[in-house]
Amino acid sequence: MSSLRPSIFSILKTTKAKAQAATRVAYPPACASEGAATAAARPASSTSLATLLASHILRDGEIVLLILKPSIWFILLSSLRFIAVALIVTIAAKVFNQHAGPYRGYAELGTSVIVGRLMWATLVWMGRLYILTDMRILSISGVFNVEVFDCPLRKVARTRLIRGFEDRIVGVGSIEIIPQDESYPIGLWQTVARPKLVREQIIATIKRAKQGGMHGD
Repeated sequence: MSSLRPSIFSILKTTKAKAQAATRVAYPPACASEGAATAAARPASSTSLATLLASHILRDGEIVLLILKPSIWFILLSSLRFIAVALIVTIAAKVFNQHAGPYRGYAELGTSVIVGRLMWATLVWMGRLYILTDMRILSISGVFNVEVFDCPLRKVARTRLIRGFEDRIVGVGSIEIIPQDESYPIGLWQTVARPKLVREQIIATIKRAKQGGMHGD
């Protein structure tokens, strides 16, 4: 177990440092009203990848209000259960196979499996992008095959904020987008930093679209 600790601690330390850096990405300013929430007519964060993807899915005259990636905490939080299982299996292997071989081998195998899972979660994180425009709400995801959730604002029935215990600790949350048509899939902006503020902007934008303040489908 002692050889597992340095590797796991170094992974957690690196993840925490990246999460702290991610919180410095520009977000829409805190708003006192729904009108102020929708005042951000420019993307809150922008990268060359985000710009490239957005340029391929936007329609003529469509205005991007918000472009977000999941918080860097997505990598760790989405891997927690797997890591817990891997640790339990590694410890169990030591307990029940004390005479089968040195424990160092189990520790190295367990560490490799955990690192592999974190690497996969990193690829998933890199492939996710959330976009809010004056017409639609979208999410792009996928590592090998790109999946796009695309729902016109006027066809959104409601949104829901989902925050587990781990989410509250690190200040993130997920926003569920539920379309009016039950045959449509439910969208999810997963592990978003400052989720309450982001949801307020989404709700305000949907309200304006339904009131005819913005053009939509």
